[in-house]
Amino acid sequence: MRTKISILPVFLFAFLLQSCYSELWVEEEVIVTDTPFRAAQVLETYDLWYVDVHATRGNGEVPFLQNAFTLSFDRGALLANNNLVGIGKTGAGLGIQVGWYEAPGGILEIDHDIDGYWDLDVYVLGGGSVELYDPRSDTSYFLRGYQQGNFDYDQLFYDNIHYFLQEYTAWEKVYTSETGALNDFDQEHYLQFPAGFDADEFRSSTDVPGTPLGGILWDYQGRYTVYNVPGDPSLKTLTLDYDFMGNDYFELYVIDDGTIELYHPDSGTVYEFAGRGFRQFLKEGADTGRKRRAIQLPDMDVERKRPH
Repeated sequence: MRTKISILPVFLFAFLLQSCYSELWVEEEVIVTDTPFRAAQVLETYDLWYVDVHATRGNGEVPFLQNAFTLSFDRGALLANNNLVGIGKTGAGLGIQVGWYEAPGGILEIDHDIDGYWDLDVYVLGGGSVELYDPRSDTSYFLRGYQQGNFDYDQLFYDNIHYFLQEYTAWEKVYTSETGALNDFDQEHYLQFPAGFDADEFRSSTDVPGTPLGGILWDYQGRYTVYNVPGDPSLKTLTLDYDFMGNDYFELYVIDDGTIELYHPDSGTVYEFAGRGFRQFLKEGADTGRKRRAIQLPDMDVERKRPH
C-alpha cells in the first residue's frame, strides 16, 4: 500500500467498445491517499471487467490477465471469458470459474486454478477503470467495468474475430454455393488456424468431408491475415496465402459461434465452414498455448461485395 498523498499522472488507453482498436490517449489524475479501501468492494461493483490488453504497460506478463477477454469478481469466485465461443451465454455471461480471490484491502490476492498465486496492487482510476499492478514483473493491466446490460458481447466478438478462428481444432466445409466460377479453393474441405505463439499460420486439407479430426492430412501450410475494412466496422476480410492461387482474399462473416461464411469475390462463390473440436482455453488439461497480443489489425481498402 502507498502511504502518502500524491497525484500521479497516468496515461490510459481508453477502450471504445465500438472499435476495439481505436486509440485515444487521455491523461487522468490518480489520487492515492491514506484512506483504506476494500478492493473487493470496487471490483464487485461491476458485472464484467474488460481486460484491455492493448493498454498493458511493462514487459512482464500475468497469464490469466493476458488471456482473458473479461473478468468477473463474484463474492470470492474469479470468473473469466477466455473464449469467444459461447460468450454472453457461458456462466450467464460471466464465463467460467478460473479461481478464487480475496481483496480485504488494496491488494488483490488471486488463487488461479492453473497459474497459481498472485498478489496484485489495485488502483482506482475513475471513469469505471482500475489498474492491476504486478510488482514482481513491474507490469500494469488496465480494466474497464461494465454492467451486463451495457456490455456489447457481439461487438467484442466481432472485434476479436481472429481469435475466434483459433477456437476450433478444424473448420470443415459444409456448403458451397451453386453460383460462382470454378476455382482452386473449391477443392479445400478443411481449414485450421493454430493457436500457438505464431498466430498467423493456417493449414488446409482436401480430405473428404466427415474425416475424423485425428485422421485429417494437412496438405498445405501458409500464412493468413484478418483485416479491418475502413468505413465498414462490421466487415472483416481474410487472406490465405496459397502459392498456387496467389494471396487471395475472402469476405469473412460469422453465422453463429460455430459457423463462418467465406465469400470469394473473385469467383462469386459462397462457402460455409463449421467448427469441429471446440478448444476451451484455461481449463484444467486444455491447450493453453494461445495468448492475446497487443496488436492492431491491418486495413484493407475494399468495398463489400456481398450484402449482409
